[in-house]
Amino acid sequence: MIILIISILVLGIIALVAGLIRERKLKKQIENGEITEMPTVTQVDSECCGQHEVCEKESLLAAVSKDVEYYNDEELDRYRGVSSDQYDDNAVSEFRDVLYTMKDDEVAGWVRSLQLRSIELPDELKDEVILIVGERRNAPA
Repeated sequence: MIILIISILVLGIIALVAGLIRERKLKKQIENGEITEMPTVTQVDSECCGQHEVCEKESLLAAVSKDVEYYNDEELDRYRGVSSDQYDDNAVSEFRDVLYTMKDDEVAGWVRSLQLRSIELPDELKDEVILIVGERRNAPA
């Protein structure tokens, strides 16, 4: 029982330290002008509400939603303003790592988030993203 309590306390301390580090990193990005404000945390529903002609979760159009949502990809903000055909192999690899560490149902929202943040998706990944979103849309419910 004591081990369980100690484990919970250690996990709480680790979470606290990780939160403080993340907050410090975001404040530094604001000071450097990489981002303009602290990102807000938004809950994403697991399913579309069905009230829209086009499901907002599966839409790749930035006009559907104006709220910027981060998918553990704050480091990609440094590519703001880079043209989609100007990325080097390391940059493409960074985008690919983020893409393949998220759930399939988050990909459309991630692309929408990139668009709202003025970050162009590398040309090398566009076909993969369209394939993932298309498969998700065509999957039986």
